Amino acid sequence: MELEPVNLLQADPPTVLLYVDGLMAGESNWVATLANLASVLHEALGRVNWTGFYVMAESGEELIVGPFQGKVACTRIAVGQGVVGTAARDGRPLIVPDVHSFPGHIACDSASRSEIVVPIMSGSRVFGVIDVDSPETDRFGAEECALLEEVAHRVAARWPASFHQI
Repeated sequence: MELEPVNLLQADPPTVLLYVDGLMAGESNWVATLANLASVLHEALGRVNWTGFYVMAESGEELIVGPFQGKVACTRIAVGQGVVGTAARDGRPLIVPDVHSFPGHIACDSASRSEIVVPIMSGSRVFGVIDVDSPETDRFGAEECALLEEVAHRVAARWPASFHQI
């Protein structure tokens, strides 16, 4: 699918999802797909300083950083640790208005003030998460959560059968 250029920061969620679908159409390499999705989400959400994916390790005990936009990230996060690991353990989205008030928050970027993490799941199995940080407190709400949940659902529908390293 060929995508027309658009200002994603001003795009509505259906337009962002059109880009998501277009980037996944016909692409089987999960690194390439997640790299482009991280870029689209980073641009579309705005007022964020880190947007990316953590992928579940084969052991199921930790998440490993995947494609992202932003400063250098924590490479591995144990399931149950920090916002990322907690969302993965619980299998549900987690919105943290002020990361400094979250017990056990892992500060990969000291500029981050709020965070949203949405698991990528099939049934009860977590394949990874979408993680987005902002330098603003209370940056994320229901609208961002709904968009990221839909992206996670679309990614999960293709994973792992259609995603592999080439």
